[in-house]
Amino acid sequence: MGPATDEDVRSWTSALGLPGLVDVHTHFLPPPVMTKVRAQFDAAGPLIGRPWPLHYRDTDEALVEVLRSLGVVRFTALPYAHRPGMADWLNDWADGFAARVPEAAVCGTFYPEESASTYVAERLASVEVFKVHVQVGGFDVTDPLLDEAWGLVAEAGTPVVLHAGSGPVATTHTGPAPVAALLARHPRLRLVIAHAGAPEYAEFLALAEQHERVVLDTTMAFTDFFSEMGGVYPDELLPRLRDLGLAGKVLLGSDFPNIPYPYARQLEALEWLDLGDDWLRAVCWHNGHALVGPAPIG
Repeated sequence: MGPATDEDVRSWTSALGLPGLVDVHTHFLPPPVMTKVRAQFDAAGPLIGRPWPLHYRDTDEALVEVLRSLGVVRFTALPYAHRPGMADWLNDWADGFAARVPEAAVCGTFYPEESASTYVAERLASVEVFKVHVQVGGFDVTDPLLDEAWGLVAEAGTPVVLHAGSGPVATTHTGPAPVAALLARHPRLRLVIAHAGAPEYAEFLALAEQHERVVLDTTMAFTDFFSEMGGVYPDELLPRLRDLGLAGKVLLGSDFPNIPYPYARQLEALEWLDLGDDWLRAVCWHNGHALVGPAPIG
């Protein structure tokens, strides 16, 4: 049985023999940006598509303490740009956030603009995880303005958490086809497919099977809330999902703090899949640890 409440999370991870959790999909943003993001959720905006009552709403400092209380020892900020001229400002902020919060991976983002390859090249030595959000950004991942940046990221091997699935609301550029085209151009990209690719679960699972450096994160997938939008994860895919997880290619993600339920529900949903304790240990710790490494000491 998975943890029923956030207070149960530490005992659940301890029972699995884990020292904590590694969550590759959490969000921390500059306060003005986070305020606007929360407003979109509050209003069930056009890219949200349904009521989405946020369970967590506080300052960065307080939210970091929530993750610490849950035993999350490594997590991300994952800023994402939705217009030109925004990405490098977000990158500066995320760099500062990681400097203040030792458990946070240094994160960055990029957007289709003439300067993308320049600022990506400048960040490669420091950024540990990039985030690209196709749905919010409203662009095609194969946009020529991004081609050089993708090539640089592929060569460096820096992971990119990519929201390209059509959940919760499909847009012109979401779906697996553009991602397949991107991988045909840059097959060495290390992509982390957000939300397990919901609702195109089968197609994104196949991409992870076909490409050595493509993995899935669990963000909101398998929860009852997300199943109402993205569809229930097909039972026939579960054996393949188990194999991928044991092969290091499924990672814990949560979307904290922008979730409409307690953090524990994501873990409970993973337990419901009944894929075994070894799979849970791999997904909740080992696979994420291999991707982003341990938190700095001191």
